[in-house]
Formats: sequence, structure tokens, C-alpha cells
Amino acid sequence: MQKIQKAVIPAAGLGTRFLPITKSMPKEMLPVVHKPVIQYVIEEAYHSGITDILIITGKGKRSLEDYFDTNNQIENNKFLDELDLILQELNIFFVRQKEVRGLGDAIRYAESFVADDPFAVMLGDTITIPPCINELMAVHERYKSPIIAVERVSREMVDHYGIISGAELEGNDFLIDYLVEKPTPEDAPSDLAILGSYILTPEIFDAIRQTSPGRNDEIQLTDALNILKCRQKMYAHLFSGRRYDIGNKLDWLKANIELSMQDNELGKDITGFIQSICGR
Repeated sequence: MQKIQKAVIPAAGLGTRFLPITKSMPKEMLPVVHKPVIQYVIEEAYHSGITDILIITGKGKRSLEDYFDTNNQIENNKFLDELDLILQELNIFFVRQKEVRGLGDAIRYAESFVADDPFAVMLGDTITIPPCINELMAVHERYKSPIIAVERVSREMVDHYGIISGAELEGNDFLIDYLVEKPTPEDAPSDLAILGSYILTPEIFDAIRQTSPGRNDEIQLTDALNILKCRQKMYAHLFSGRRYDIGNKLDWLKANIELSMQDNELGKDITGFIQSICGR
């Protein structure tokens, strides 16, 4: 069994949907209960057995690097202590995307880091409950091929996502025929939307090099995956949990509500508060 030990976390996006908050703060640092969203992503990787992480940053993202320094100044803070314990067991590296040119362009910066190993891709502003990458690792073990996590969305929302077409297999898996980026509801081949968690193989980098820029001169990962799909089988897995896109204000609020209700410190009080306002 070839264990997935490397993860690539793109975190160079501008966060324009959260302006003006993200005018001077990376969207990956938006707080969700006790910690920033990117820490949830790092913890998901850590608890899935990943040891080496590359975070792809960009202009205005220096605070991400500072955040993942170990704490040696503040004592007796359980949240910092928990983070430090994780950081001691992880190797976290950073590289800057020179300009924001799409997810495919961001992933290409990971080629030397990945070398010959399959690797996870996890978006720096996305929380999955339960952790999605664990499910994908199990699927990858079955097929030894690239795996894309998908979720069902309403037909009215398909033009916000990459959408897959594929043949359904057992266990919520699909053999992918093709992928299309943000189709119209009339042209969408399905309601299965790419949610932002992947297990990829190093062959993706050749596919990215052969991908032509699209809208806004961006290199779309979806287009590169279509090229790769012509060379090797590619699968999708319907994620069984919930995904929160923290670049979206509504999802950010929902994630804060759900995770605060589950929290040992805040759960009882926040649940009581929500019940009280719902009863008005």
C-alpha cells in the first residue's frame, strides 16, 4: 500500500467575496470558533496521517507563515499548545504563487515537492465534516488512480462549480467520463459538483503544462484533469458529510454555528441562545 504522506494546500486566492474584511487579512485566517479556517485544514491532513504539507501563498499572505511558527512566548494557552503539538510532527513548507492565475497554475508550484508520489490537494478555505480526505484515501487505495470528491448541488447552482459526468459504481464512486467548469444548468451533465478535495498523481503536472489559459487568463485545474483523464482512469467519490466554503459568507456563518454547538466550552450556551432566538 502506497500511503499518502504529502498534501498541497492552495492559499493564494484574493478572498474578494469577503471584502472589506480580507482587505488586510487572508481569507484563510478567517476565524471559525477558536481558530482560523486553515488550521482546520492542517488538522485534517495531520489526523489523516499526512506528514509533509506545502502551502501555496501569494501577495499579502505572510501572516499564514507567521501563524504556523511554533509558540514560544505565550504560556498556558491550550489552543496554542494543541497547535504546537501538531506542528512538531509536521513538515510545513511555503511557496509563493507569483500571480493569481487559477487553481491549476497554483498546483504546478508543487511539482518538485511532490516528486513521484501521489498527493492530496486540500483547499485552504474549506472545512469538511467529517474530514473528507480520509474517505478519498480509502477510495484511492481501491483504484490506485486520481480521486475527486464531489457533492450534489441544485441545478440552479451548477454554474458555480466544476461538474463531472461519470458512470456510477458501487460505494458512492463514479468513473469519470469528463469534467466541465461552471456549465449552465441546461448544459450541465449532472448535479455532481467538485468540492475541493483531491488525491492526484504526479502526471497532473504534464497535464497542467498542456492546459491553455481560459477566462481571465487562468489555468483551471478542471481543464487539466480533463487532459489527464484521457491518459488514465479517474474517479469521483460522493462525499458523505458536509462541506463549508469559508470564502462564502453564509457557509462561514454556518460553520461557526455548527462547530460552536459541538464545542465543549461554548456548545451549551450557544445552543441555548439559538433556541431562545428561534422561539421568539
